[in-house]
Amino acid sequence: MPSATDFSALNELLSQLQQRSASLIQQKLPPVASSAAPRLTEAMHYAALAGGKRIRPILVYAGAMFCNAEITEADIPAVAIELVHTYSLIHDDLPAMDNDNLRRGKPTCHIAFDEATAILAGDTLHTLAFDLLASAGNYSAEQRVAMIQTLSQAAGVSGMAAGQMLDIQGEDLNANIAWLENMHYLKTGRLITAALELGAIAANANPEQRRALKVYGDNIGLAFQIRDDMLDIIGATEELGKTQGSDERHNKTTFPGLIGLGASESRAKQLCLEAQEALSDFGDNANTLQQLASYIIARTH
Repeated sequence: MPSATDFSALNELLSQLQQRSASLIQQKLPPVASSAAPRLTEAMHYAALAGGKRIRPILVYAGAMFCNAEITEADIPAVAIELVHTYSLIHDDLPAMDNDNLRRGKPTCHIAFDEATAILAGDTLHTLAFDLLASAGNYSAEQRVAMIQTLSQAAGVSGMAAGQMLDIQGEDLNANIAWLENMHYLKTGRLITAALELGAIAANANPEQRRALKVYGDNIGLAFQIRDDMLDIIGATEELGKTQGSDERHNKTTFPGLIGLGASESRAKQLCLEAQEALSDFGDNANTLQQLASYIIARTH
């Protein structure tokens, strides 16, 4: 597996896109000073601006770039998907869910504020995401409907929320690998693929481009989660930004737990190769996504 030192050019691009998305998120959040509920707005800012890898907005930008669009065309869906992702993290950390006290290297939202405020902050980030897709930026009505539908389906009862439910039910469950891959496809993979699809919609991609991005996204989404499962065992809390060993403490079913670290690494590599193969006919346009697939399974946090 390549080391992070192989990705200097990609890391520079990722840093630029992380900074761009963070700046835009800050611009699109409601200001605290004029808020009808300042404490709620403070919690929204706290969670949404806490840092993180920003993988999903980066994938929105990468999907648009793959389709020869300017990155400005992907700004609004990049912000929207990160707001939905942040809402999911707030709720995932709650006592009723994973009961975690550290996220992105900081106290989780319900620890920094309180449980009720954290729930409302997640709810409000969620609604803001769809408000932006409906009204912000320069998109046609058809693009707006397609982006709203793509993100809502990926986050809802046939996507992330369903995967979270299965994850809860899977604690202490003697699950098999097929069940685990389906759970992670729903919980993590659907939103990752949606990020690429949002970029493609913003870029007015053709059907061939969209099909290739979906295959690519489905593969890197699962590879991403396998690497996360591995890092929960081999990563350091300081680098991960969340408490190491959380999965084991919650008796969660994970890839290393089912098939071991070595087989998990092999499966992630296989998925990476399948993702890259899906883009093999697109030449230089696919370079960033090809490198990103390798980066996802080599990352240390």
